[in-house]
Amino acid sequence: MLLALDTATPAVTIALADGAHVLAERTTVDARRHGELLAPAVEAVLLDAGVGRADVDRIAVGVGPGPFTGLRVGLVTARTLGAVLDVPVLGVCTLDVLALMAVEVGVAGPFRVVTDALRKEVHWAAYETGAAPADLRRVDGPHVARPGAAPWEGTAVGAGAATYRDFFPGAQDPVLPTAAATCRWVAAGLPLLEPEPLYLRRPDAAEPAARKPVG
Repeated sequence: MLLALDTATPAVTIALADGAHVLAERTTVDARRHGELLAPAVEAVLLDAGVGRADVDRIAVGVGPGPFTGLRVGLVTARTLGAVLDVPVLGVCTLDVLALMAVEVGVAGPFRVVTDALRKEVHWAAYETGAAPADLRRVDGPHVARPGAAPWEGTAVGAGAATYRDFFPGAQDPVLPTAAATCRWVAAGLPLLEPEPLYLRRPDAAEPAARKPVG
C-alpha cells in the first residue's frame, strides 16, 4: 500500500493506493492550517480504506517547490511515519504531479506548470509530452520568478497561472495537485526524488540577528 501526501500548495491532500488503484483520498484547501489538518486526514484516509498503518509499505511525499511552512509540514510528517513504520519515503516534485494531471485531462505539450510561490512570485517548470502519460518529461525548471519574468503564451496549468492570467493567458485546469495523482505518478514508474524539500528561495522566517554588545 502506498500512502501519498502533499502540502506544498494550499491543498492538504492525502491518498492511499494499492498499485494504481486509489482506495481512499481526502483534500482540503486551507493555506493556513496544514499542520492542524494533515495528521487527522491521514488517519481518516486509512479508516476510509479500512486498513491500518501496518498495511502501508511505502510513503510518497510532495517535495515542492512550495512555501516553506506548508511544505515542511508534509515532509516532517512523511519522514516521521516512514521512521515509525520502517518503510521507504519517496519524494515527488509537486509540479510534476500537476503536469501528470494535465496530461490525463488531455493537455498536450509543450506546456508549463505554474504554482503560486507567494510574495508575488511563481514557481514554474516546462514539460513536453508523448503518446502516453509515462512519456511526460520535465525539460526546464523548477524555477522561482516574478510572473512578468516568466510569461508564457501557451497552455499553463496551476494556481500561479490562474492568479496571474495577464502573464499566462493560456491558463487552465488543473489548479492544485492531488495525492491521488501522486500515487499514479509512482505507479507509472516516473522519476522520483529524495524526500528533501525543493526550496528555491530562503524561508519567510529568519533567525533574529545577534544583539550588539552594550558598551
